[in-house]
Amino acid sequence: MTAKLSADDLTLIRGERCLFEGLGFALNSGELLLLEGRNGCGKTSLMRAIAGMLSLETGQVLWNDVPVLKQRQTFHGELVWLAHRTGLKGDLNMVENLHFEESLRPQSGRDREAVYARLGIERLKRLPLRSLSAGQQRRVALARMLLADVPLWLLDEPFTNLDREGRKLVMELAEEHLAAGGLCVMAAHQDVDINGPVTKIQMQ
Repeated sequence: MTAKLSADDLTLIRGERCLFEGLGFALNSGELLLLEGRNGCGKTSLMRAIAGMLSLETGQVLWNDVPVLKQRQTFHGELVWLAHRTGLKGDLNMVENLHFEESLRPQSGRDREAVYARLGIERLKRLPLRSLSAGQQRRVALARMLLADVPLWLLDEPFTNLDREGRKLVMELAEEHLAAGGLCVMAAHQDVDINGPVTKIQMQ
């Protein structure tokens, strides 16, 4: 099977430090790439490089056998990224933020109210994002992810600001995405227990 997301001989140097060298992977539908390691070891930088947001010293990232840098707009339309910062607008409420996302990538057609209820945010719809707790904002970002109809999820420390129930929910959502044929790249320094094909990269 042709890998949908792959990379070969990736090397990245920031300042005087080499974050990774000669790194490669291949990820097909239904598979998870798990980046492990302590904070500051380069997990986020690798994810940014995968997304085409950092210049590499060597190597390239491919999406459907085409370099990401040659199809950046197409590639970005086929992924959703849950980063440390949610990227949501503090002055807009939850519904307004999620409607804004509709113009950025295809939508899944899921029942929005069902998604809100599953994430426990149905009562937050009309509140400005800046008034929500960090954990609540994280759940709104999860809603954005679920409502997008994209194959690739990039999850950078997805358990940040979530309680035990929230962490369990994230793993359930990732499992469901993989079972439906999606792909996932996850960076985490906590234990991750997900059923499905998992490839691990230990960042130093």
